[in-house]
Amino acid sequence: MPAPKKTARRSLLVTSAVLSSLALTAPVSHAAPKPSPSTSPSATPPANMSTVGGERLGRPGTQVNLASGVPVLPKDVSARSWVVADAETGDVLAAHNAHWRLAPASTMKMLFADTVLPKFPKTMEHKVVPSDLADIGSGSSMVGIKEGETYTVHDLWLGVFLRSGNDAVHVLSKMNQGLKNTVEEMNEHAEELQALDTHAVSPDGYDAPGQVSSAYDLTLIARSGLQKKDFREYCSTVTAKFPGETKKGKKGKSVRESFEIQNTNRLLAGDSDIPVYQGIAGVKNGNTTNAGATFTGVAERDGKVLLVTVMNPEKSEHNEVYKETARLFDWGFKAAGKVQPVGELVPPKSAVQASAQPGANDAGEAGGSGDGQKSSKPAVGASAASGSSGVGIALGITGGVLVLLAAGVFLVNRRWPLPDLVRRRSRP
Repeated sequence: MPAPKKTARRSLLVTSAVLSSLALTAPVSHAAPKPSPSTSPSATPPANMSTVGGERLGRPGTQVNLASGVPVLPKDVSARSWVVADAETGDVLAAHNAHWRLAPASTMKMLFADTVLPKFPKTMEHKVVPSDLADIGSGSSMVGIKEGETYTVHDLWLGVFLRSGNDAVHVLSKMNQGLKNTVEEMNEHAEELQALDTHAVSPDGYDAPGQVSSAYDLTLIARSGLQKKDFREYCSTVTAKFPGETKKGKKGKSVRESFEIQNTNRLLAGDSDIPVYQGIAGVKNGNTTNAGATFTGVAERDGKVLLVTVMNPEKSEHNEVYKETARLFDWGFKAAGKVQPVGELVPPKSAVQASAQPGANDAGEAGGSGDGQKSSKPAVGASAASGSSGVGIALGITGGVLVLLAAGVFLVNRRWPLPDLVRRRSRP
């Protein structure tokens, strides 16, 4: 995969309004009780949901502050739960059953990646043994990893993000001291992020009793992951080459060819009934029997960067989760700057302590290194070629520092440089 091309740098300094003390300090006690392993999502949202991020986010039903000049929400959104948030300020512009715990499907891989991605350098190689591929759920999505073959960590992450490959997740988990350890670390990381609706049972999002998340949490997790350079690169890559199986050539020599893989995020790659969404730059989709279709996306338009999460649309039309996400993005871009938020995406528990250290940078590139800059200013992200005819579109969300001021105001200092290609991509 070619080295990322540096893009024009564009800085946005956003200071949020003074938030209510409840939203700022939302303690663990404001979260609903953790599910037991036997818990399965109910048919209707519970009356008692978490209030992390604001009291209104704990209410069932749609939450939005409609007023003069604010566009009306799209009526044809059938998802059980959804969130529209400003990715920079953390303002939740509108939500529907934001804290309803539902099966997350492969959107859980965002938490897996945010937890494990810093562990291994992308150039590290691993030869796959049979135990690496054990315990993969029946019917899982696979990228096509073969026993006895050697893959780089970079290859494995491409398999995770583009093809949602459970085989790639399991190999990386086994490298990370096993499935049990990985799941434990994911749950610890979720708690650190204050994603308190989330309980991981499998690292890949495969249906399992008690495995739940929420639209609020998935949005929170995506925002955290997008602070990492490699996370941005992988989730925005459209197509790439993946190593195939080693075979004997015509002259008896061993030959290992590659094959092309394409991102299953239809807003990024497009499909027969849905175009590429203008400004889309990630993040992750999922679909299982129990979860239905789930999706978290990030997009930029007219200087605004939004995150939208949609969980389990009731409509069964093809690509419905992407169509509903696109409608909510359209609304969000029209409403941004006009609508009063109904809550906020809270910072990680350690944000205050981390912000106290000058020179905090974009840690989290594979191998634990940042963007190569040590400065009080956040580093700048980049776009990346995908290694084939498609181009990976990287949203340059960098590790700007969250500072908790004495007055109780969060100052969010972030940079969001996007390649011109993103802004030029319009719907066909």
